[in-house]
Amino acid sequence: MPTALPARRAGVDEEARTGVTRPGRSPALTSGAGRAAVRVGALTVCQAGLLTGLGLLITGPARDWWPLTVEDEVNEGFERIRTHALTSASFVGSGAGNTSTVVGITLLVCVGLVLVPRLPRWRETVFLATAVSLQALVFLVITESVDRTRPDVERLDASPPTSSYTSGHTGAATALYGGLAVLVLSRVRGPWRRVLGAVLLLIPLLVGVARLYRGMHHPTDVLGGLLNGGLSLLVVGRAVLADDYAAAPVPAAATDVAVAAAESRTERPDRRATGHTVVIVNPTVTGPAVRDSLRLVLAQHGRGEPVFAETTADDPGAGQAAQAVREGAGLVVVCGGDGTVRTVADALAGTGVALAVVPCGTGNLLARHLGLPLDPAKALHTALTGTRQRLDLGRLEGDGFPATHFTAMSGAGLDAAMLEHTSSRAKSAVGWPAYVLAGLRELRSPRTRLTVSLDGGPVLHRSVRMVLLANIGTVQGGAALVPAARPDDGLLDLALYDPRGPAGWLRALGVLLRPSSATGRAGARDGGPVEFLTFRRAELRFASPQPREMDGDPVGAGLRLTAEVVPGALTVLVPAGGA
Repeated sequence: MPTALPARRAGVDEEARTGVTRPGRSPALTSGAGRAAVRVGALTVCQAGLLTGLGLLITGPARDWWPLTVEDEVNEGFERIRTHALTSASFVGSGAGNTSTVVGITLLVCVGLVLVPRLPRWRETVFLATAVSLQALVFLVITESVDRTRPDVERLDASPPTSSYTSGHTGAATALYGGLAVLVLSRVRGPWRRVLGAVLLLIPLLVGVARLYRGMHHPTDVLGGLLNGGLSLLVVGRAVLADDYAAAPVPAAATDVAVAAAESRTERPDRRATGHTVVIVNPTVTGPAVRDSLRLVLAQHGRGEPVFAETTADDPGAGQAAQAVREGAGLVVVCGGDGTVRTVADALAGTGVALAVVPCGTGNLLARHLGLPLDPAKALHTALTGTRQRLDLGRLEGDGFPATHFTAMSGAGLDAAMLEHTSSRAKSAVGWPAYVLAGLRELRSPRTRLTVSLDGGPVLHRSVRMVLLANIGTVQGGAALVPAARPDDGLLDLALYDPRGPAGWLRALGVLLRPSSATGRAGARDGGPVEFLTFRRAELRFASPQPREMDGDPVGAGLRLTAEVVPGALTVLVPAGGA
């Protein structure tokens, strides 16, 4: 090794001279911005084409179809209920979406994101500014392509020289306030963030209603504006915030440079354990560029010769993890979605071998809870510079499948049906919002009778639409379905959802947004839509076969579930400061 080190140091000098990599910046952490820009551009063209096509359909062949035939009645209805107070309120609501307001707030927020934090939030700034700008660009394309007159009622504002379709105010408000809601829910901590996020999401709806009240748009114009702003957020968010687009290629010889830098340090990196490193990757979500970036990060932390093992359809990670333990691995890195993480964690349970989680899937529930970045290379770097923490696992068994550990959440009913009916193509196309779309289709699924026995106590009889067994209670988008669940308290949490009708779902949402839900565990809620309970062992029996899932993977329909907590079973590398 002493003879190789000068050559590698010469390689460092050569890299600095040629500019292949810059000192102080890891090539593993490059963003792939060029590819993201191409992706955003292509999807924006598709978005403009879709909305233009809908506009031509509305003004053409479909204009005599219901509900388009009753739009005039809606506008006339708003005209009849006008009062001085409502007109004043609509002026404020409409103003929240006008050009000067949207541009001004966007500029202020973007400047604040760059100047206020200790480190500039460039990614969040690009997300918001690009989303607002893209919806405006698509709006201009639509208004040039679709000619629709404004409603035949008294209009309270001067008519701009653009088509009624789509509502520009509503589209801009959706992109701005919806984008702010995304940032609040995904980047801010604290129980108040859900309330603020809900308020921000409500503003575009109020802007749309105000535009209808003031006689400026047809209802489908407002819906088109909501769709334009929402699609802009989805397109830009997937490219800028999701962190799962293709990584930029690692520069040639970058690993040798990283190894040389690590070996030349006075203080060697803390390996935290003896033994080699095994990286278990799901090849369907982990491409060559991502693997190269992970290899480089490991080299920078003194782990220059990792063993990479791919999962297969027959062995999704358990065999590879068990072999790593048998061969004395000191660290196992798992790179995949929730299912891959669960399978590897199941094999590592009770072994003491440390696990580093690299999120590469759609849900990434454990990684999100731990506070890891969703970019693979950044997540691995954060884990390797963090600390060890022992986390609980859940152990689940039922009719039709053997006892298996889970890391985040399992369930039955609507939740499992939603996951079962979400296609891989939809998840690849839009990410976790695909679950939301599938969930909307399952909202009318029938409830079932259920008996529950907790820790040997009396049997509880309930009717439910959805049952959640949670070690971690927060899912995608920051939604806390089981607010008090924590993976280090020696307990599991049970949530029983039984909302009835739209009012019931609104009440369930209110329960989740209530501050008390986030700070303590609730007991029975007589007549309420949600009930939270805690346990160490739970036995559940359903009156009819129910779809079931474990960490996002369907496990088949059945009549029975038995769950118990396994305290401190998994050793995980978490960011400095804890999970």
